[in-house]
Amino acid sequence: MNYETASLREDAVRQRTDASPRGGGVPAMGEARQIFAVSGEHTWNVAGETITPAPVALAERQFQLWSTPHGVVKAAMAHGGSMQGRVIAYAIPGRALVKATVDAGNLVERVEAIIPNPVLGDIPVEVAYADYRDFGGVKFPMKIRQTAAGFPALDLVVAEVRPNAPADIAVPQAVRDSANPYARVTSQKVADGVWYLAGGTHHSVVIEMSDHLIVAESPLNDDRALAVIAEARKLVPGKPIKYLIVSHHHFDHSGGVRAFAGEGATIVTHDANRAFFEQIVAAPATVEPDHLVRSGRKAAVEGVRDRRELSDGTRVVEVRHIAGIQHADDMLMVYLPKEKLLIQADAYTPPAPNAAPMSPPSPFNVSLLENITKQGLAVDQILPLHGRMVPLSELQKATGGQ
Repeated sequence: MNYETASLREDAVRQRTDASPRGGGVPAMGEARQIFAVSGEHTWNVAGETITPAPVALAERQFQLWSTPHGVVKAAMAHGGSMQGRVIAYAIPGRALVKATVDAGNLVERVEAIIPNPVLGDIPVEVAYADYRDFGGVKFPMKIRQTAAGFPALDLVVAEVRPNAPADIAVPQAVRDSANPYARVTSQKVADGVWYLAGGTHHSVVIEMSDHLIVAESPLNDDRALAVIAEARKLVPGKPIKYLIVSHHHFDHSGGVRAFAGEGATIVTHDANRAFFEQIVAAPATVEPDHLVRSGRKAAVEGVRDRRELSDGTRVVEVRHIAGIQHADDMLMVYLPKEKLLIQADAYTPPAPNAAPMSPPSPFNVSLLENITKQGLAVDQILPLHGRMVPLSELQKATGGQ
């Protein structure tokens, strides 16, 4: 952490302790190493040699910096904070509302805050600090516990603290030079009235019906969602977006749900998610008002169990459950039988062309192919919501015939 430059870097090494492939970015065996950083108004991730801007994480990472015991005091001084009794209060506009409690020795023992989240709107976060020790005249807690929206999020036992060590957390030039990566949308016509919207890490698909549009997936945040909405209007002027189909509940795939709700779209999700998404589209967003709040609309949420058909008499869009996949129990895929197109997220992300298949094959890939076979789907092309469009043969190759 560097308070002078408003910078924080987290070097994380995660290791799976069993072979259960539940996702989360950790391979079935071995380690996953990543760096998560923020400096000023720039956020980025590093995995191997790949540097990726991550503006969706800006508020959360800034909060992590300014909610530390020393960060609380510095942020309160910088943002006109106040202190009454043992409570320090301050606000970072558009980022956080913070209240911190100090103990009898004037050490910060608890931080309560409201921060914005693309999925949940206002999210309450609490941090508890305990077991302060002295490191060269600087006191720092050895135990840190954090909850988010009432759920345990972090439980740390600190082993070492180095005060006033060099902490030059420089913004990579590629991140400094990049425009908002979520606003870049490229569209590719796949079939009559079907477009594949890419241009970033997460994709969407626009499907034209007789008097409305269906959009499959609205990921990341308001910026991405509004860019997808603008592209849909450009491709098909005059037709409203009636349905948004959400592949699953993971936050990177549902971060734009609130924006589509603000457009009046009905949210289609798995039945298991229905109550959760009803809560999402009804949640307040006061710290950083989003498109849904500004629209003043109320959204409808509809559930799918195994299969649902959306049709206008000429085109059929089938929403189907990916049964038994371990990535998430609520995963949906979208099938267009006439066009023989399949839209899915995270079950199969095509590797680079000519890359060697994984050995053993990903159980997610195997599960997707099993579902295609058992459900009797005639698929020519797969439109993954990560990666690139590929023929079904690429998935068959990835599974090694399993």
